[in-house]
Amino acid sequence: MTTGAAGDAMSEPSTATPATTGMSRRRAITLAGVGVAGAAGVAAGVTALVRGGDHAAAHEVAAGSVPFHGEHQAGITTPAQDRLHFVAFDVITKDRAKLVALLQEWTAAAARMTAGKDAGLIGAVNGVPEAPPDDTGEALGLPPSQLTLTVGFGPTLFRDAQGNDRFGIAGKRPAALADLPHFAGDALQPEISGGDLCVQACANDPQVAVHAIRNLARIGMGVVSVRWSQLGFGRTSSTSRDQATPRNLFGFKDGTANLKAEDANLLREQLWAQQGDGPDWMTGGSYLVTRKIRMQIETWDRSSLAEQEQIIGRTKGSGAPLGRRDEFDEPDFAAKGDDGQPVIAETSHVRLAHPSQNSGAHLLRRGYNFVDGSDGLGRLDAGLFFIAYQRDPRKQFVPIQTRLSRHDAMNEYLRHVSSGLFACPPGVRDAADWWGRALFS
Repeated sequence: MTTGAAGDAMSEPSTATPATTGMSRRRAITLAGVGVAGAAGVAAGVTALVRGGDHAAAHEVAAGSVPFHGEHQAGITTPAQDRLHFVAFDVITKDRAKLVALLQEWTAAAARMTAGKDAGLIGAVNGVPEAPPDDTGEALGLPPSQLTLTVGFGPTLFRDAQGNDRFGIAGKRPAALADLPHFAGDALQPEISGGDLCVQACANDPQVAVHAIRNLARIGMGVVSVRWSQLGFGRTSSTSRDQATPRNLFGFKDGTANLKAEDANLLREQLWAQQGDGPDWMTGGSYLVTRKIRMQIETWDRSSLAEQEQIIGRTKGSGAPLGRRDEFDEPDFAAKGDDGQPVIAETSHVRLAHPSQNSGAHLLRRGYNFVDGSDGLGRLDAGLFFIAYQRDPRKQFVPIQTRLSRHDAMNEYLRHVSSGLFACPPGVRDAADWWGRALFS
């Protein structure tokens, strides 16, 4: 990423004259650590700390960047990138003002990083040697790689586990942010589930995604702490018709019937919260469900091809529904084989998850494969980090997952170990806006 002293959401210092001679180390560190909330008051100090650099370049948006500002958050209908770093945070302060200041600072840093710039005003290498950099530096020289950062608010931000309304926002919790029920077969681990806040970083370079999350965690020190995080590779769904359908670790094409960015009418109906759905601060936003799904791939790999295709309901090669020729042919759930049984089994994943079998409910999925080493028993700890956005989980994810958890033949090879639910507000409109502004107004 290019280094520079100015960001999309902050005004640029008027000069880059170095003025470090005689400055005490304590003063340098104090100024270098100032966040967005106090940046305006120390603009002159920031200017003095910057040792040089091409400030004109700071105004340029690097090639390969995704616009940060807009009606909706990027990273939802954005064409799915190849890599993921997802993190959930616990808020460890009870001070509302500190949380608000953090969200403002995060927004400014996100606008900069998604444009291919350093996270902070000073950057990774332009500060005085005695002060910590305000960017960690591992993305220096790398393009933005279509980085997107998407933020969400969990149920416990509104009331914590003890029922406390820490930030005076309990009355603004949307009804659609109702806690998910326990599903049959769940083996959820609390330490890698839930969270007060989440950030989804997607990019085509894993180092760019990790850099973004690392810097947000660094900025949030003392206000938030990392609860859990997940790296992902090899997207398992397409969010644009220009993308080919990818494959999951079972070797099958995944997300053929996914919502796509081009489906404007379906997106209004199924993805974006509308006026009157709930509190105004969520209008234009979406609800995110995450599930870490461990795949028993060693057992799956010993299953016959015919059995695998019956379980999924599609051919492994082309991805076509059984009994059809092409991937995007509509499944014929009424078709019978020579034995009188349905060509697409009643317990197949395709049948149980299809919108036609779920009152028309769609999800916009953008999950990723993961391999997290081994499980200590000679097997890979591998699977799918499921990510799905929707207008109302009570009407979409919950009924679909209820059917799947009870009847899907694929459950023999799956174990759900983590779960998360987050309300993702609408997009940041301009440099004066910030994540959660309407919620905390």
